Amino acid sequence: MDQLLSILKRNELSVTGSRKKILELFLNTPGALAHADIEQSTNEAFDRVTVYRTLQTFVDKGIIHHIPTTDNSILYALCRQDCEAGHHHDNHVHFVCEVCHKTICLDDVTIPEVKLPQGFAPKHAEMVVNGVCDDCK
Repeated sequence: MDQLLSILKRNELSVTGSRKKILELFLNTPGALAHADIEQSTNEAFDRVTVYRTLQTFVDKGIIHHIPTTDNSILYALCRQDCEAGHHHDNHVHFVCEVCHKTICLDDVTIPEVKLPQGFAPKHAEMVVNGVCDDCK
């Protein structure tokens, strides 16, 4: 609970029931979450708009980040590096298990540098690796 309150206060966010519950869910979940996962897991009567706005606020503040998916849905995961408002530094690989379908941030595996042609300026790079996780082997 101390970590939860610290994150909200450090990011100058008021402590609301929805923010506490949703952030607690991220702190207790090792993988990524979809909007629907959050709605089901909080066991609260938060409407979709409240969940969406809370997620967007957390992304804007650098508390959570988006994870790319093949079907263009949005997954979210807790930022574990030095992210801050407007500046995400989650330059790590995401792993998708083909058996259990969990998406996991591999914080210690960085995205390799991509050499672009002269005149190109990279803004953001994402890398997803598909395979079988340790739990499903």
